[in-house]
Amino acid sequence: MAAPKKGRRPAGGQSRPGRALALILIAMVALTGGMFWSGHTTPRLGIDLAGGTSITLKAKAEPGQESAVNETNMNTAVGIIERRVNGLGVSEAEVQTQGDENIIVNIPRGTNEKQAREQVGTTAQLYFRPVLTVTSGSPQPAPNASSSASPKPSASASAGTKAGEKSATPTATASSQGRALTEALKAPSPTATASASSSAKPNATKSPQATPTPDAATAALEKKFTALNCLDPKQRAAAGQGVLPSEPTVACGEDAPGVWSKYLLGPAEVDGKDVDDAKGVLDPQRGMWIVTMDFTDAGSKKFQSITGKLSQQQDPQNRFAIVLDGEVVSAPSVRQTLSASAEISGNFNQQSAQDLGNILSYGALPLTFQTQSVDTVTAALGGDQLQAGLIAGAIGLGLVIIYLVVYYRGLSLIAILSLGVSALLTYVLMALLGPAIGFALNLPAVCGAIVAIGITADSFIVYFERIRDELREGRTLRPAVERAWPRARRTILVSDFVSFLAAAVLFIVTVGKVQGFAFTLGLTTLLDIVVVFLFTKPVMTLLARTKFFGNGHAWSGLDPKRLGAKPPLRRTRRAHAPVDAKEA
Repeated sequence: MAAPKKGRRPAGGQSRPGRALALILIAMVALTGGMFWSGHTTPRLGIDLAGGTSITLKAKAEPGQESAVNETNMNTAVGIIERRVNGLGVSEAEVQTQGDENIIVNIPRGTNEKQAREQVGTTAQLYFRPVLTVTSGSPQPAPNASSSASPKPSASASAGTKAGEKSATPTATASSQGRALTEALKAPSPTATASASSSAKPNATKSPQATPTPDAATAALEKKFTALNCLDPKQRAAAGQGVLPSEPTVACGEDAPGVWSKYLLGPAEVDGKDVDDAKGVLDPQRGMWIVTMDFTDAGSKKFQSITGKLSQQQDPQNRFAIVLDGEVVSAPSVRQTLSASAEISGNFNQQSAQDLGNILSYGALPLTFQTQSVDTVTAALGGDQLQAGLIAGAIGLGLVIIYLVVYYRGLSLIAILSLGVSALLTYVLMALLGPAIGFALNLPAVCGAIVAIGITADSFIVYFERIRDELREGRTLRPAVERAWPRARRTILVSDFVSFLAAAVLFIVTVGKVQGFAFTLGLTTLLDIVVVFLFTKPVMTLLARTKFFGNGHAWSGLDPKRLGAKPPLRRTRRAHAPVDAKEA
């Protein structure tokens, strides 16, 4: 009989379980150490478990644009709000439509919750408008009054200007302010666009500046500018409402805390759609926070055109106002033609600069939204549901363990240890994924973890039954463990692949909390493969070498007599009775 060749392990030969156990032990120690080192020793909780804020926004169409409140614009607004909130690092935020004109935003309690509340309803309509005139933010007295307007410093903003450059607002009497206002409205805009379509009709423009003499619209705008009180928050908010970008308007701007100026502005030349990227950065030369903006190709051409014309004007008509949601953020002067980029500087700190950059980067909302309600959501209801879910999970886990002990006896020890390893890895990964990718544990995710108990237990049962089948065929335990593994492994991989595929499809086609269920189900399915391959199989191989399991103890769960095993698979000689010569 030929001896087996060296270096080749015969079929059913023993594997090396020590390497696999060492690998999973190192992974468990590393992940657990990383969890404690990061300081995040508990999973991040969603709004249903941690509480938070629920905001209801109602879409409001501009006059004459009632049809703008439609499904397309509402879905666009949902996407922009969601990107803004996620850009702040807020986890598990939910943004969804309710009805035809409402958007519900749920923000969990935690990091940047306050910033997210401030940004969700910000329309972020950004326009660059030429400044026609600027004065104090309080209402102006009648032109024949003897008092004079107090001089106000301009916003310390710049757009490509040298460090430290400012534009001082000219001091003027009330009567000269009235004359200047009338002249500004009579005169053409300094940026009277040369890029207007040549096919446009002469009377197509709605701007009152195109007419050589004041008309009713001009008089109304002059009256509105004169009466505007920027110290009144209601008047500030209503100053530019219902005004089209192609029309002149009035607006307020805060030069310093509590110090306001009011502006008469020409038609918008550049808008927020022309901004390609924006971010808040610290200017090391000036030691101040600014917001830098990069324009698209089309925006660069527009910006070059407006700055080229403004640079030839006198103050204050050489300034352009950066208007965000009807309020002048800054109004820098222009002394040279600019094109590719601009910056906004003023009374920014780190948070306000980064907030504005975040808003401008993700674009303006297509609609104006009014906050209908802001409700604080407590975690009491979610806590009760979580407690009930954990009780249900504990009952289910207890029933599984009882079944394993009664049916598999000693083998149940391997199953319980494997479940413990799977639970530890799941907890540690959930704790690490919170700060890493913003994963938050909610009630559906808890349900996914409970369902995973059955998936993991099913893998053990498949393997145990394959081993029992081999024992019924008459093999001893150690060869049975190795011969059963290839068939069990194939079944386990197919089963887990189907579970993971279902979780992936569910994650892709759903939104909100259901994604938490799908993500947890997929994660635990992958961990099931890791635990079965690197822990359950090696431990089973080691225990097969012990007398308790190897000799088929009655409480091992592998007793050949209880399993109805066949006689051992070996050749035996049949004993022949002596044969009489005569019979032969």
